[in-house]
Amino acid sequence: MAQALGEDLVQPSELQDDSSSLGSDSELSGPGPYRQADRYGFIGGSSAEPGPGHPPADLIRQREMKWVEMTSHWEKTMSRRYKKKLAEAPGDPQWMETIGRDLHRQFPLHEMFVSPQGHGQQGLLQVLKAYTLYRPEQGYCQAQGPVAAVLLMHLPPEEAFWCLVQICEVYLPGYYGPHMEAVRLDAEVFMALLRRQLPRVHKHLQQVGVGPLLYLPEWFLCLFARSLPFPTVLRVWDAFLSEGAKVLFRVGLTLVRLALGTAEQRGACPGLLETLGALRAIPPTQLQEEVFMSQVHGVALSERDLQREIRVQLAQLPESAPGPPPQPQARLAGAQAVFEAQQLAGARRGAKPEVPRIVVQPPEEPRPPRRKPQTRGKTFHGLLTRARGPPIEGPPRSHRGSASFLDTRF
Repeated sequence: MAQALGEDLVQPSELQDDSSSLGSDSELSGPGPYRQADRYGFIGGSSAEPGPGHPPADLIRQREMKWVEMTSHWEKTMSRRYKKKLAEAPGDPQWMETIGRDLHRQFPLHEMFVSPQGHGQQGLLQVLKAYTLYRPEQGYCQAQGPVAAVLLMHLPPEEAFWCLVQICEVYLPGYYGPHMEAVRLDAEVFMALLRRQLPRVHKHLQQVGVGPLLYLPEWFLCLFARSLPFPTVLRVWDAFLSEGAKVLFRVGLTLVRLALGTAEQRGACPGLLETLGALRAIPPTQLQEEVFMSQVHGVALSERDLQREIRVQLAQLPESAPGPPPQPQARLAGAQAVFEAQQLAGARRGAKPEVPRIVVQPPEEPRPPRRKPQTRGKTFHGLLTRARGPPIEGPPRSHRGSASFLDTRF
């Protein structure tokens, strides 16, 4: 099962890489506009020049500062012996050969991963190898490549590795193992949700013989890194890390509706190949981050609805299914649930819980220039006037000590 799904993942990624390629390797390494990278690091990407559809620079900077502040608290939780135990240890030759064949497929038009000897591909090799050593019973899954590559675009290799561990074991347990039992369960859950929310689309998929395992693993396993424009991928990941796996279902339902939501679209897909082609060829204008994410958040699917459907489908799974039974209770619903679980585990060990502080300083408002106080005629002039007048009766006061200086000088 895992091998079949893995082979299915390679073809779409290769097709998308070829379709988005600028040309041969000589063009990429040559002079001219081919070396220009957009703000995400993609050579010749659509974001190379600012346009009206891009978010303003202050909004981008505010998002960056928020993530920098959040990741600055990870040092204590990630202070493990990554380099000695995992990064420097030799990997299993079987997994190392498979990983080496997949390195050039991960975002080949990104400036980090253009060169085989560059820090991008070498860091990706170390992260994927480290996971096979950290979880030898699971090994390597091809879908971990694009996930780790996106993490490496934003984090150093060690932190990217621990984030990959969190995704594989906390957010999506059972996705990247040899049997992918959680993927099979979520495929049935997705079809049940599709039947409830888009019954006509569900009926069309059944008529043409398009099962969820023909398109859903590429979406869910890669976290849509191969199926959406990169700015939209980052927005989906923000929502996924915050709210959990229900975001993946919302995004999947939105994509199916955009591809097959109307009668004209379904009429243009009379067979299996046409339907799969429609699911993989949604116009990019409909996948822009602001418009697309507003539709994703509009999908009526709560965590309670998802858990209820999971229990229904889990009870209907055949007992003769290959591999271990899925354990959906091990999956945590987003960052808040992960934080609470970590605090509970720390309390059981006797450690004092630490509450992270996320502080985003707003830009300071310009202050008006400070004016010099007008002292002429108020202080010195009054002292001078008194110095020239008749002597003041009574004992001298201590706060008028400067008057004697003025009397002497003037």
